[in-house]
Amino acid sequence: MGRPTWDEYFMEVTRVVATRATCLRRQLGAVIVKDKRILATGYNGPPSGLAHCIDIGCLRQEKGIPSGERFEFCRGLHAEQNAIIQAASYGVSIRDAVIYTTCRPCVTCAKMIINAGIRRVVYAFDYPDELSREVLAEAGITVEHFKGERIDGDENDCPA
Repeated sequence: MGRPTWDEYFMEVTRVVATRATCLRRQLGAVIVKDKRILATGYNGPPSGLAHCIDIGCLRQEKGIPSGERFEFCRGLHAEQNAIIQAASYGVSIRDAVIYTTCRPCVTCAKMIINAGIRRVVYAFDYPDELSREVLAEAGITVEHFKGERIDGDENDCPA
């Protein structure tokens, strides 16, 4: 095994960050990088101080809500949201940064990425949200599927 590229390196860090997630449905991670330096990380889970889904259960699962729908019933934040919030909490500018994510961002995360001034998104697995694709393209954000992941059939989809 040779030395990893920067994208390989940061995507591997993103996978490790995802192992901290407390969601019962998905373990997702995000890493924000600028000038080859990690500025912030995030994984999916509830706001600080609130009970975790792995401890109290998942309301969306209990109500049979399909993936990608009715986010208002989820007590957790997405990995991208937590990474952006972490940077803001510590006064770290993420303008012109890159965000590495385990899954292509949803439209809510895409809007936050745009307003945070992030210029590039690198994702491992797809997430079926056409509006997200449209707003990121309209904003001129570079979005790249990480070449190290499979993209054929269902294996392209964000793992549940």
